[in-house]
Amino acid sequence: MPETLAELEEVRRRLYAQLTKVGDFRRGSLAASYRKCGKKNCACAKASHPGHLRYMWSTTTKGNRSMAKTIRLGVELEKASEEQKNYQEFQRLLKEVVEVNEKICQLRPLREVADEEELEALKKKQQRRFAGKRSRK
Repeated sequence: MPETLAELEEVRRRLYAQLTKVGDFRRGSLAASYRKCGKKNCACAKASHPGHLRYMWSTTTKGNRSMAKTIRLGVELEKASEEQKNYQEFQRLLKEVVEVNEKICQLRPLREVADEEELEALKKKQQRRFAGKRSRK
């Protein structure tokens, strides 16, 4: 693994380039399941028949609401499968970007403060910014 700031920035640049090539993606999962249609004279009505095979794409949205959609066999399933694979690649790349950025942040030097007055002004500004967050009883 690269250890210098320049090497890490180059790795990050390559990861960003890979992110732009991911393509269309969607979160969620694909699953195959069996379901009986309910028609009395259908083959699936027999006890020994598992039911009709169907493919479902499911995900959770805002507020942890789950959503599911039936995906047709053929090009629709192929498209959904490729989008899900792209999402997994996106997540993998994003995790790597975060790890590299954390290393960059650790290695990047602090900025120089011109004089004591600037340092004191900076400290006061930060105290006002962060001390105001606590609750008073």
